[in-house]
Amino acid sequence: MVGFFLLSATPYAQYTDIINSNRPGESMSAFSVGKAVIQAEAGLYGIKEKHDLLRYQANGFGTEIDVRYGAFFDQFEFALNTQYQYDWYEAPLVNDTRGGFKQIIIGAKYLIYDPFIRKEKANIYSWKANHKFSWKQFIPAVAVYAGFNLKLGTNPYTFPTDRTISPKIMAITQHHFGSKWVWVNNIIADKYMTDYPSFGIISTLTRGFNMRWSGFLELQGYKSDYYADTLFRFGAAYLIRENIQLDASFNKNVKETPSILIANIGMSWRFDSNWETNYKRIDGGKKDKKKDKKSKRDKGKKRKDEVELEKTK
Repeated sequence: MVGFFLLSATPYAQYTDIINSNRPGESMSAFSVGKAVIQAEAGLYGIKEKHDLLRYQANGFGTEIDVRYGAFFDQFEFALNTQYQYDWYEAPLVNDTRGGFKQIIIGAKYLIYDPFIRKEKANIYSWKANHKFSWKQFIPAVAVYAGFNLKLGTNPYTFPTDRTISPKIMAITQHHFGSKWVWVNNIIADKYMTDYPSFGIISTLTRGFNMRWSGFLELQGYKSDYYADTLFRFGAAYLIRENIQLDASFNKNVKETPSILIANIGMSWRFDSNWETNYKRIDGGKKDKKKDKKSKRDKGKKRKDEVELEKTK
């Protein structure tokens, strides 16, 4: 979520100089990683859960592994989102361990509107004109997402009535306020063809402090006939290199039935060699190798023609 404001994005592509990660929050950005780019986002978390009415508590840890791949064109990406948890569960007459996938989602995202595709030319005569307030910053980038939840076998973290495959759809908006603030909203309809569909929203506000550090605040609310809750998250991300980001975050809900506390650390890594090899960077980065080779051949041909011309003279 930090890549788009730490360095300016390219005018006509999804690819940016800095990694564009969905971590450390739970919301999904409107932009893809870029065509032919592979990105992995992984995290390790500890969780503490307690339910006073049902008199149970669970303490454990889990992993989150997401893989994103930009395909076909710049605005499109595939995404695999997984979450596995293992905990120690205690209740009256029960003291046991349990484990399983809390989430396996396969989906795709498409950016349908990008307000940043065309940038206004700088006014070389007026600093004030270049920094004046613009209403255009209130126009968000808009994307849509569609995928499906996959349930594998018996799972203590899913409903027994859940189907093996259930759909998930989402509308995504992303605002940029100046060069430091980004506001992302996800409107979600999850498992809406099952007995317990869930509807919710995730709203994330991110601020870049400098070229390395950023922080975020996040609000998530969801509601179904089975369960409803509101959660708050906050954390920070640190950029090690252009393609590697570290992060840490905390998560707390508002209910006591159950109360949930989560601490999370993670890393995002981008593999973009395929992009750099096959696509010219508009922002003045590495040259297109294919065009560079063609240019060298053309130069060699010109030199040969010049030699032949000298011989005729």
